[in-house]
Parts: sequence; C-alpha cells; structure tokens
Amino acid sequence: MVVRFGLIGCGYISRKHLQAIAGCKDAQLVAISDLHEVRMDGTKKYYQTISGDLHPIKCHKDYKELLADAQVDAVIIASFSGLHAMMAKDALLSEKHVVLEKPMALSIEEANELIVLAEKQQKELMVCHQLRFRPLMQKIKKLIDEGRMGKPYLGISSIRINRSPSYYSAAAWRGNWASDGGMLINQGIHLVDLLQWFLGDVKTVYGEIVQSSLLKETEDVAVGVINFKNQAKGIIEANIVTKPNNLGYSLTIFCEKGTISIEGPSLNKISRWFIEGEETNEEELDQLIRDGNEQIYMYEDFIEAVNSEEKHVLIDGTEAKKALEIIFALYQSELSKQVIHFPLTSFSTADMSRKEGENP
Repeated sequence: MVVRFGLIGCGYISRKHLQAIAGCKDAQLVAISDLHEVRMDGTKKYYQTISGDLHPIKCHKDYKELLADAQVDAVIIASFSGLHAMMAKDALLSEKHVVLEKPMALSIEEANELIVLAEKQQKELMVCHQLRFRPLMQKIKKLIDEGRMGKPYLGISSIRINRSPSYYSAAAWRGNWASDGGMLINQGIHLVDLLQWFLGDVKTVYGEIVQSSLLKETEDVAVGVINFKNQAKGIIEANIVTKPNNLGYSLTIFCEKGTISIEGPSLNKISRWFIEGEETNEEELDQLIRDGNEQIYMYEDFIEAVNSEEKHVLIDGTEAKKALEIIFALYQSELSKQVIHFPLTSFSTADMSRKEGENP
C-alpha cells in the first residue's frame, strides 16, 4: 500500500526527505506545510521534478490543517529542534504515523511522552538516525554482535567542524538552549548514536563543555567519557571551531580482535579495517562505502512497518532516546561537575541557561 506523506517544514533538511520519498515506489507526497508560501511553492516544484509525480500537493501555512487531512497517512517533521516534540505529539494525537527529524525532543520528559503516546496510539514513530541504515554501519554492527571482533574495549566519536557566526545569525532559534538544544544534539548526535548502537547500554557519563561565543548560548566544544555496561569505554570529542572549515568526522571502534576506523566529511573513508584471523575483502568494503542510500533504506523500513502489523521501525522513540540521553547526561555533568548515572529521570536543554555550576 502506498503511504501518503505530509511534510512539515520546507527548510534545507527537507530536500533529503523529498529525495528519499521520490526514491521509494510505495511513497507519495500529498501535502506540505510551512509559514512561507514561497518555500512551499519551491518544495512542491522540487518534489514534482525529481519524482515525475504531478499529483496535486496541498499547501498549508498552519500545520494543524495538514494534520486534519484524512489523505495524509504519515507526517514528516522537519521543523527546527524546539518544535519537534510538540509537533510529533500533535501528529500522533491526529492518528498519523510520524517521521521525526533528530533530535526527537529537548527534554527527557518530552521524549518519554512521545514513546508512550506512539504505543498508545498504535502508530509508528521513527526518528531520523539514518546512518544506522548505511550498509557499512550494518556490517560493523553485525561483526560486533556476532562476536567476530571479540570484547569491545573502546569507541571514539570525533566531530571537528566549523559553524560560522553567520550560520547562527541566519535563524533566530539557532544557538539557543531552549529552541536549538546545543551543538552536540544538532551536529553530533548521529556519531553518538552509532557509538551507543555499536557498544551497547550506558552506565555512566562524565562531560564538560566550552562556550566562548557571545553570539549564542550553546557550546562550541564538548568532551565526554562514557562507561558502558559491558565495561567498554567511550570518548566523545566535538567542536564547531575547526579552522578554516570542516575537518570532518571519525568513528573508531577498538575491540579484542580488531579495530575499525571510519572518517571523512561524511564518514566515507575507511582508514583501518582489521579483524584478527579474517582476510579483508576490499571489493566488498568498496561497495559498502559507496552505498549512500541510507535515507531511502530508512524510508523503506518505515513504509514496511506502516504496512505490517508485525514489524516496527528499527529506530523508534526508545532507540532514539539512547543517544539523546547520553548527550543530556554530558550536559548535566557540566552543570553538576559530577559523573551522571543512568537512567536520567529528568533533564531539559533549557536547564543549561542557568548559572554555570548550579545543581540541576
């Protein structure tokens, strides 16, 4: 059955969603919502061009009108971070399935509410951690889960990028704890998600941040140490002050029987692939690294779940909350100057606006 999508938010990130929908045979865009009519018009034309589908697309300045449309089966929420949880809640209450851009929420309470509500409404809630669907990442996950790399020892996520003052001044919500959520949540969460996915559940987190810009509230530098339940350690180091431009991302996993390291502007280069007792299949790895269709695979997973009573999405609210909780714990550790034990019972990025060092 074709799943009919409504898109809320026609900014830059929406293009990736439109490309994925156009690439799925059982998906169709039927409605869009944005406060700016010009952006809606451009979005409609873009989708029709790349999909070849000239089916009428409704435009709504008020997203609640889109939610009231019986023709819409599922809603894509691509607005700014501070609106994600509220719009997802409204969509679920309107009996819609939801594709939710990261971060799913800016507080533990909102994340928990969405998880419970999706289950109550019996609707799929998928959060966009699409890198889990990249074939190369699936391969690494399988190697670890099958025990072929032995006991995990250490994982390191590095984010070394540049975000200029003009980036933050381009939108009033950027760089604000209450509406944006922080650099790690917006630029680093995919790497944190992969680190957790590979190494498992978390026991404790300790972290510190540095904020030096007068133009915004949120952090410029973040470092964190993770203690996983399986005794592996994790390190997060992230910054948006890399000069003169992006250096890129890297993810390295050190295990008893092997080391895998991936880096590059979009994690598209293998710098180390060694597994004790196994020959490296360079041809297979080359094919895996070239496959960048994770967004399409994510949507195929979502569509299959919507059309099946027995299947659910790979990255639901419970899974998506795991990376969010690690980042929240790092922020809370900065506030309290203490190691944070899991699970977190309460935290909001708005807490970061309080005086440094004041206990949450």
